Amino acid sequence: MAIGLDKKISLKSILLFTLPTMSTMVFLSLYTIVDGIFISRCVGADALSATNIVYPVINLVLGSSIMMATGGSAIVATLLGEKKPEKARRIFTALTIVIFCVGVVIAVFGRIFIENIIYLAGSTEELYQYCYDYLSIVLYFVPIAILKTYFDYFLVTAGKPALGLINSIIGGITNIILDYIFMVPLQLGVKGAALATEIGMVIPVIIGFSYFMYFSRKNGTLYFQKPLFQFRTIINACTNGSSEMVTQVSTGITTYLFNIKMLEYIGVDGVGAITIVLYTQFLLTSIILGFSSGMAPLISYNYGKNDVIHLKKLIKYGYRMIVVFCIFAFCLSEIISPIITAIFTDKTSSLYDVTVMGFRIYASAFLFDGFNIFSSAMFTAFSNGKISALISFMRSLGFFIPSIMILPLFLGVVGIWIVVPLAELFTLFISIYFYKAYRIQYGYGRK
Repeated sequence: MAIGLDKKISLKSILLFTLPTMSTMVFLSLYTIVDGIFISRCVGADALSATNIVYPVINLVLGSSIMMATGGSAIVATLLGEKKPEKARRIFTALTIVIFCVGVVIAVFGRIFIENIIYLAGSTEELYQYCYDYLSIVLYFVPIAILKTYFDYFLVTAGKPALGLINSIIGGITNIILDYIFMVPLQLGVKGAALATEIGMVIPVIIGFSYFMYFSRKNGTLYFQKPLFQFRTIINACTNGSSEMVTQVSTGITTYLFNIKMLEYIGVDGVGAITIVLYTQFLLTSIILGFSSGMAPLISYNYGKNDVIHLKKLIKYGYRMIVVFCIFAFCLSEIISPIITAIFTDKTSSLYDVTVMGFRIYASAFLFDGFNIFSSAMFTAFSNGKISALISFMRSLGFFIPSIMILPLFLGVVGIWIVVPLAELFTLFISIYFYKAYRIQYGYGRK
């Protein structure tokens, strides 16, 4: 049975296949930014800082979902490439049940220990209530949030990335409309922002579930069947997707360290500045994230088929596009950083000056991060979770932690801003090494 992953490989076909996933990530980043704008403008900079402080908890939720989605989709896509569709469907169903149960566990324990979590995340007494109001709402919807991300990834594996885009558009528009309703006329503050975000995920989850439960049975390959619970397969999915979990957990840790250092050197304005920069970073790297996520099932499927010719083309075109995306992101960042900052805060505020100065330094990271993101996604697609996780760990924690502890001692605030560019640059050399080391084993390099 032919599926959406079985196609002739060319630059045009790759772009057409990954375009919906890239669009999905761009759209997701845009309405995430809109959330931040509503919070900043309707409640204040302190509220914006508070949402950033509790974001490590959200990173844990995203990490759990993306870990199972990327690791599991690599296994499922490889099985489809090996012409074992029934086993692929049964494993997909089992993974769906497992990840939903994980979401329930996180929600329950999060609610029980919410006060401890907030203070552990670095909240001050000044920001505590904002943190509590936002996180308490988010925790109720954890199982929904996990399924939303999970279904987005598997819609690509099912050869339906356009449906994932439609899902994101519906969810995003719902989120933006509810942001306005909850925060302007109803004046619910950060509770309203959290409610808008989480309710915006409900409809996409219903659509994704309906597709895999009913509609895909008519003319699709991937849909729910009697689950096949194989402990080894579940562990392999977690291990293979561990790089994405490492990335999300590391993002939570790095956000925490950024907040602590900014509070130490600048105060609450510093936390607000790094929050705005991280929002903008998500926007500028969204195309790379979407492209890498869209490419991964194609790589897994052709690897499962042992189609060396297509694999070579996929990897070659993939890295060429990453060069273009990296240069584009860097150039665009220099143009839009003052514009986006002005959307969040007045040009006359001290927060504006701190943010623009810092972002111009931070932006050099865009020249390198795409190579590391794509390399990590590529090794996940080859089911080599160890290398993928190592790349993710080095760019997000391995080089980050010693740098943020040492550099500010000599360079002050500037030292905080250059940590990420240096971490991405050093990780680039590791990505290059592993790319060369495995080119024969995985068939994308010349013998």
